[in-house]
Amino acid sequence: MSRTRAPLAATPLPVVLAVSAAVLFAAMLLSIAAGSVTVSVADTGRVILAHLSGKTPDVGFTVDQIVWNYRLPRVILAALCGCGLAVAGVILQALVNNPLADPYVLGLSSGASLGAVLVIVTAGGTLGGVSVSTAAFCGAIATIAVVFLLGQQRGTLAPTRLVLAGVAVGYLLLAATNYLQLRATPNELRSVLFWTMGSVAGASWGRLGPVTVVVLVAVAVALAFGRRLNVLGTGDEQATALGVDVRTLRIFLLVLASLLTGVLIAAAGGIGFVGLMIPHLVRLAFGLDHRRVLPLAALLGAAYLVVVDLISRTIDAPNEVPLGIFTAAFGAPFFLWLLRRNGGQA
Repeated sequence: MSRTRAPLAATPLPVVLAVSAAVLFAAMLLSIAAGSVTVSVADTGRVILAHLSGKTPDVGFTVDQIVWNYRLPRVILAALCGCGLAVAGVILQALVNNPLADPYVLGLSSGASLGAVLVIVTAGGTLGGVSVSTAAFCGAIATIAVVFLLGQQRGTLAPTRLVLAGVAVGYLLLAATNYLQLRATPNELRSVLFWTMGSVAGASWGRLGPVTVVVLVAVAVALAFGRRLNVLGTGDEQATALGVDVRTLRIFLLVLASLLTGVLIAAAGGIGFVGLMIPHLVRLAFGLDHRRVLPLAALLGAAYLVVVDLISRTIDAPNEVPLGIFTAAFGAPFFLWLLRRNGGQA
């Protein structure tokens, strides 16, 4: 982790949280209003306030449907995914003491994609009662279990070994996914594209409930571990001397990050590099204290993915570009810069 002076480290936490929340609110409002059909910010506000108060909006049926039933669930899902993936990235990077770790690099996205594509191609959407989303979640969890086992060295989790195992397993699963795509029909390939490149286009009020609960609970639990993540950053021996059960802490938080990522990938497909970029940028600006990094990464990660989703559906309107294309376009150069900044060391 970088030890350079963070320019905003001395800024009071309530101030930066308030500013970050305002940025997120503005990004969500703009994203709801903008699109192939533009809705004014005033009408957007009227629709949302009317529904929240149980009244009928006075803006017309079409505008009401666009704002309430299409764009608002989509923007909320994008915010939840950005928030959850950023927090998962913070956790994973702290656990392995490596800024290159994130859910994508550790192979979770590849495992989820393989599970989803397997059901789509071999069973047309269900396999023995298992849905595509369930298969994606199971694929992510099974992948992190394998990576965790491969990342052990003499019974102890080796951070660098864990990252290398994640990259290797991810490529292996990607090869299996590509093979399955060769057997897919044109209609199946459209569904496969969703899981391999990510999208929040399928968001609906009915699907938001479970995702919202998981993200809010997981983020709240992660926030409670901010101090212990700080201690873990001092090294395993020092953390043990300070009374932290390092092995138990790593396993618990690894499971937490895996569950969080698995649920998000099951809801929105494979979205890479959010968990890599946002935590590192937050640390560069605000310092290494996880009691600051975790909440700020949650808010700014949410704002980031909301803006990326807005770009994805307006840059070539009315066509949509998968989210993964933009997150990779922004994240891959950042990954290379990070490698160069760390002298090529993982």
